[in-house]
Amino acid sequence: MEASSSGITHGKTKVFHPVAKDVNILFDELEAVNSPCKDDDSLLHPGNLTSTSDDASRLEAGGETVPERNKSNGLYFRDGKCRIDYILVYRKSNPQTEKREVFERNIRAEGLQMEKESSLINSDIIFVKLHAPWEVLGRYAEQMNVRMPFRRKIYYLPRRYKFMSRIDKQISRFRRWLPKKPMRLDKETLPDLEENDCYTAPFSQQRIHHFIIHNKDTFFNNATRSRIVHHILQRIKYEEGKNKIGLNRLLTNGSYEAAFPLHEGSYRSKNSIRTHGAENHRHLLYECWASWGVWYKYQPLDLVRRYFGEKIGLYFAWLGWYTGMLFPAAFIGLFVFLYGVVTLDHCQVSKEVCQATDIIMCPVCDKYCPFMRLSDSCVYAKVTHLFDNGATVFFAVFMAVWATVFLEFWKRRRAVIAYDWDLIDWEEEEEEIRPQFEAKYSKKERMNPISGKPEPYQAFADKCSRLIVSASGIFFMICVVIAAVFGIVIYRVVTVSTFAAFKWALIRNNSQVATTGTAVCINFCIIMLLNVLYEKVALLLTNLEQPRTESEWENSFTLKMFLFQFVNLNSSTFYIAFFLGRFTGHPGAYLRLINRWRLEECHPSGCLIDLCMQMGIIMVLKQTWNNFMELGYPLIQNWWTRRKVRQEHGPERKIRFPQWEKDYNLQPMNAYGLFDEYLEMILQFGFTTIFVAAFPLAPLLALLNNIIEIRLDAYKFVTQWRRPLASRAKDIGIWYGILEGIGILSVITNAFVIAITSDFIPRLVYAYKYGPCAGQGEAGQKCMVGYVNASLSVFRISDFENRSEPESDGSEFSGTPLKYCRYRDYRDSPHSLVPYGYTLQFWHVLAARLAFIIVFEHLVFCIKHLISYLIPDLPKDLRDRMRREKYLIQEMMYEAELERLQKERKERKKNGKAHHNEWP
Repeated sequence: MEASSSGITHGKTKVFHPVAKDVNILFDELEAVNSPCKDDDSLLHPGNLTSTSDDASRLEAGGETVPERNKSNGLYFRDGKCRIDYILVYRKSNPQTEKREVFERNIRAEGLQMEKESSLINSDIIFVKLHAPWEVLGRYAEQMNVRMPFRRKIYYLPRRYKFMSRIDKQISRFRRWLPKKPMRLDKETLPDLEENDCYTAPFSQQRIHHFIIHNKDTFFNNATRSRIVHHILQRIKYEEGKNKIGLNRLLTNGSYEAAFPLHEGSYRSKNSIRTHGAENHRHLLYECWASWGVWYKYQPLDLVRRYFGEKIGLYFAWLGWYTGMLFPAAFIGLFVFLYGVVTLDHCQVSKEVCQATDIIMCPVCDKYCPFMRLSDSCVYAKVTHLFDNGATVFFAVFMAVWATVFLEFWKRRRAVIAYDWDLIDWEEEEEEIRPQFEAKYSKKERMNPISGKPEPYQAFADKCSRLIVSASGIFFMICVVIAAVFGIVIYRVVTVSTFAAFKWALIRNNSQVATTGTAVCINFCIIMLLNVLYEKVALLLTNLEQPRTESEWENSFTLKMFLFQFVNLNSSTFYIAFFLGRFTGHPGAYLRLINRWRLEECHPSGCLIDLCMQMGIIMVLKQTWNNFMELGYPLIQNWWTRRKVRQEHGPERKIRFPQWEKDYNLQPMNAYGLFDEYLEMILQFGFTTIFVAAFPLAPLLALLNNIIEIRLDAYKFVTQWRRPLASRAKDIGIWYGILEGIGILSVITNAFVIAITSDFIPRLVYAYKYGPCAGQGEAGQKCMVGYVNASLSVFRISDFENRSEPESDGSEFSGTPLKYCRYRDYRDSPHSLVPYGYTLQFWHVLAARLAFIIVFEHLVFCIKHLISYLIPDLPKDLRDRMRREKYLIQEMMYEAELERLQKERKERKKNGKAHHNEWP
């Protein structure tokens, strides 16, 4: 049984109700008496275990389907004719009955048809199936300016391309002998999406004859139908009062448990897609997009957009573009790493470190740390050269330019996608005010300059005070992050001595590496724990600000979460890159934390190895954890749901659920939409660009992760999540501005990493000023002879403080107690006029570092701005196509209207009703 706006049947009596266009019917006596309410059993059909199957409907291109088959595929009403466009779910035991009754009466008054059915496994759960007839779809499609195809595109080739076309023919003949592009999907398996090959225009019922309508049931695709129904539900009242409106409020107060559009059947099929074709678009997406066997293929973005909407389609388009742009970055990064491997045996610095058996280094911690030969750090010196070599500066400049090229070409790619998807002229409609904002400021109103209607108003003073409180909360949470990093610093300082006194020789001899590794793992655990806290704090602060609209709320929440996550993830990395070993003092005058713990020093081979370990471990662990949570959590939840069903009904009984119950048992999409997906990729982009000078393999790791990430997200959307509502968007929103900010920050950080963290500048200064080639303008490996000895200062062991004096006297090296040891710094000897004062070489190195930072930043920023200026945001051919299309649309609309008038005139002449209005 179904209830519609055209009539509701009760026995032999049929009561008609007019369709309300702009006014929702509330408490009309006739409606309340004669129309069945939502909780009435007149609309309710009990679940039937044998009434549905896993079979899904065929693709829409096949025309009308057989009603008998539609009854069994779970996508139609029980009559097999009305397609289910939307599902509402509620529980009978829920006390919000009156609100649902009023809401349902208004749904039927808007023209939507309704049918109910109870769950197969829980009779308390009721599914409300909604169907939008053609009249309702046409009326609201016109209101929403839904663009629909009306004429096939005509492509013209100007005369100047005729010669090129001949060349193309010859090239095409040659290409026949070459293998086909393996990354492209087979066009035969993909459907012919008509809207991609047609000009589109906002739908208009007055000009309906202009549009290509083969079948009214398939003219609006499923995603568009569900979007129109959702639009209607968001504007239907459920109580008296101007604010008692919309499905979102009913979901918030618990009147409904869930609301979602249906998937188009099962994503699996017994038959092969190559022999029998796809059962539906979901099956096609699974085989051509979400399957692991097509990991190397391009994404079918048009099909993704058709099924999930433009907003999700743009996310996967951006993710695919980002992944494709990572290929050159990963290749160059791997080249830099391999260059370090090839030149390792020719590196003079590594050779001197490995051969320095007579250089004894001072202990790196108090008492328990022993003296050590410099040659003991031979392995770490070689590993450092793999990342810190002559190609590092080039790679840092390349990545800064790469970030700019990536963003600029994404603008062009987005423009092409926006043109193909009819988003160029699309403007977001006036957003509704958030219910929380209305409830808070309903007493104060002012006139909206756009709509001309009164709306709640937030005073400027109130807004400023809330923003100040929110900013204070953000500052406090950043302080919490700094406190956590401070705790990690204390851990590193304390455990260096602990590991140095360890019983195991392996840990005792590698105390600094063990300290760094354990500190990174503990830091990762703290990061994951603080992320949970940050989400709740960001929600609290964002709600405290009381944003006016949903987009303002989303932008504010996004900015806070990114700031929290970015600081949380990168604060310890900034400490290692720019503060570790920089303010330790020197032997005999160490700087101490709370006058107790001696600050941690860098490894004798430098601090870059610590930064590489930090980035490598955090990046790998973070990406592994995110991938597990993205796919593992929904899989476990869905498996647990199926397990409970098997326990209740018995494993031997095969239950065939209808499509609405299958989708209800899936996991809903995240409450914040695509926020988690974007945030993960943006943070990865930061890792890939900000400290890439210290870890050239970061783009390669990001590339490998993203190849997996695309298929994980696709599999999750197609198989593990309920079908999200197809929503429209023109771009990726606030994330683009965040990407630009990261690109600017990456230039600054890479300049400081090269100048301060690496030994690139000290080596250049030595080669040109103090080495064997001083004054000759050369800087080869032969010019680096003696660099290690020149970069180490001498300390007299008798000058040690009592609490710093090591337990060993160093007699195990030469048989007699040591008198001197060496340490990394540029200081005078203990016998000079100013013992342990800075040498002239120190000031030369410092000046060179500052000069390099200034020159590097200005050079890279100039290149970035030049590239931004040279690359237009809109491709020239796209601009010409847009102008050509605009001209053709006007011509075709005029011709179509003229043709219609001529037909009407001919019909009048045939009927003898011809008349002339011309002047005599």
